[in-house]
Amino acid sequence: MRIESLFISPGHNFFGHYGKPPGEHPILAEQEVECVAGAGIRHDRFFNYKPDYHGQITFFSAEVFDALRRHFALGEISPGLLRRNVLLRGVELNDWIGQEFDIQGVRFLGTGEAKPCFWMNQALCEGAEEWLRGQGGLRAKILSSGTLTVDRNDA
Repeated sequence: MRIESLFISPGHNFFGHYGKPPGEHPILAEQEVECVAGAGIRHDRFFNYKPDYHGQITFFSAEVFDALRRHFALGEISPGLLRRNVLLRGVELNDWIGQEFDIQGVRFLGTGEAKPCFWMNQALCEGAEEWLRGQGGLRAKILSSGTLTVDRNDA
């Protein structure tokens, strides 16, 4: 398993915007992010969102992203459009729902699927929400503090 990309955003573009236009906060690609136990990713929109929040960090599968791009012929788009924090390759994320797991020495608890919503159709393309059902990523709580870093190793 390896981390291919890391993202944060200072504000919400879709969350809490139902019936309104999306926000315009950038999604920022980072080489490393600071995970704070019980709080989230420092400088991300969900940092200290509310006590014991189930989505302090979100993960997405690089394999699912690759398949999505192929299926909809999306070309070279950024996985940041998904607005998930960590793009991982080599793991089945749904297996971590209800489980504790470690990545680069940081401990997490998988709390549930990061379910795709109708905004995926706007952010990516028409049909993306339906296609992503059951594979929208993983929400998790951060159980121990530490730093995640993009893995430059292809091994």
